[in-house]
Amino acid sequence: MIRTISHSGLNVFYRVVLLGIYAFFCYLMLEISLQYIPYDTDVAFLKIKQDYIGMGHYRLAFFVHAYTAVLVLIAGFTQFSLFIRRKYPQIHRMSGWLYAGVVLVLAAPSGLIIGIYANGGFFSQMAFCLLAVLWFYFTLKAVLTARKGNFRQHRYFMYRSFALTLSAITLRAWKYVIVAVFHPRPMDVYQIVAWLGWVLNLLIAELYIQHLKRKNL
Repeated sequence: MIRTISHSGLNVFYRVVLLGIYAFFCYLMLEISLQYIPYDTDVAFLKIKQDYIGMGHYRLAFFVHAYTAVLVLIAGFTQFSLFIRRKYPQIHRMSGWLYAGVVLVLAAPSGLIIGIYANGGFFSQMAFCLLAVLWFYFTLKAVLTARKGNFRQHRYFMYRSFALTLSAITLRAWKYVIVAVFHPRPMDVYQIVAWLGWVLNLLIAELYIQHLKRKNL
């Protein structure tokens, strides 16, 4: 009995810690977005994108992407709460539609446009464009499988989609670590994190999905 309570207590502790870490990174993402409010084209990241910010389509894509990042992170996270899914299914559905709508209509298309002009040359541009396309595809498949009532596949595709959503966090985390440890050239950093920021996330998601399939979950 004591062992069971201890194990349960550890699970709760780990979940609270993970939630706290996630909330902290969401707060950091919110701070990044707030740098561009009110509307400013010569601040933060845009200081090194002045060659492109004069183009209307790039400017629109950038601000759409910047303003929707935190919304996608928060809405997506609620999809994996068993408590919300069981106790408040309406909230689960509403936040799911919000997540999918923002990704499909705003975040992924704008990410594709931004990716075309990414720092680091073709290698980085290919990584960010592929990220945007896969993000759109996995999210769309999650919607379509849910509408067909195939909720197992829906869950699998949501894992894949959200793994790519988390690239907004992991990309910046890897960038910080790589710069702190290796001190590479700025363009080399972009080329590395452009791939590392999401490929590892997707690999972990696939390993977890395969684990669920073996358990028939």
